[in-house]
Amino acid sequence: MMRAVEYDRYGDAGQLSVRTVPKPQPKRGEVLVRVHGSSVNPVDAKIRSGGIRMMSGRKFPKRTGMDFAGEVEAVGPGVADVALGQRVWGFLSDVSGRTGAAADYITVRTSALSEAPTTLDLVTAGALPSVGVTALRALRDVVRLQPGEDLLVVGGSGGVGSIAIQLGQVMGAKVTAVASAANAAFCRELGATRVIDYAARGGPSGEFDVILDTYGGSLGAYRRLLRRRGRMMTTSIDGMTFALLSALSPGPRVRQMMARSRRADLAALAESVDQGKIRPVVERIYPLESLGEAHHAVETGHARGKKLIAVVSD
Repeated sequence: MMRAVEYDRYGDAGQLSVRTVPKPQPKRGEVLVRVHGSSVNPVDAKIRSGGIRMMSGRKFPKRTGMDFAGEVEAVGPGVADVALGQRVWGFLSDVSGRTGAAADYITVRTSALSEAPTTLDLVTAGALPSVGVTALRALRDVVRLQPGEDLLVVGGSGGVGSIAIQLGQVMGAKVTAVASAANAAFCRELGATRVIDYAARGGPSGEFDVILDTYGGSLGAYRRLLRRRGRMMTTSIDGMTFALLSALSPGPRVRQMMARSRRADLAALAESVDQGKIRPVVERIYPLESLGEAHHAVETGHARGKKLIAVVSD
C-alpha cells in the first residue's frame, strides 16, 4: 500500500485528501518510481476545479500532480535502459487524473523520463520537469529564439516564466519580463534586463521579436508589441481560444503548446542544470499532507517560482 492524494468531485482545494491506496506495479516498458519530490502547476489546480472537465472527464476518484523526481524501485518486462536505484525525473502528461505524482509511487513509461540532474537533491528536482521542458521547447523549437533578439516573457516570476528568463539569457536574447512590482527585483536576478509592471497604467510598451506568454490574458495587446515577422506563443490553457482565433485575424499567429514528457528534452534540461545554466526556483516546500494549501496558494497568490511538494525527505 501507499499514500496518494485523491479527490471525488471537482471543486476547491478542500476536495483533496491523502488516502491509502494499492501500490502500482509496472507494466511492459514501465518502471516503478518512488517519488521524492513533486510540485503544483496552475494546470493541476485548473483540472481539480473542473476548469477543463471536457478534457479531464467525469470519472472519479482522480489523482493530481504532474512533476516527479525520485528513484527507480522496480522495472517492468522489456525494460533494459533504466536501472534499479537510478535517479530519474519527468512529468505526467495525462490530464484525466488516473494517476498522479502526488503519491509515494507512480509507474512511468521509460520514454517519458530521464536521469535526474546530479547537482540537485530529488525533492528540489521535482520543481522543474514540466516548466523546464515547456520553456525549453517553447523557445528552442516553437518560436526559435535567436541570439540578440528581444524577448518578452509575460508572467516572468511564475514557474515557466522564471525558467524562460534564464533560458532566454543563456540563448543570447535581451530579456524583458512582465510581472508584479513586488517581483521585479526577482526577475532581474534571473536575468531580465527590464521588468514591466503588469498593473502599470497604459499597459506594456516596446517592440519585441519574440513574446512568450505564460498567463493567457491581454494577448491582443501583447501581440501588438511584436515587430514585423515577430513570433508569439502562449503556454496557458486560458490563451487557447485567442491562439486559435489569431490565425483568422491580421497579424502574426499566436502559437500554443502543451509539452510532453520526452527523454531527450528532459536529458537536455538536466544537462543545463548540471552546467549551472538554469536553476529551479522554489517559493515554498509543502509536505504531501498540505497539498491542498499549495493548490490554494497557486490559485490566489502572485507566483514566485514553484510550490514544491516533499513526498519524502532527502
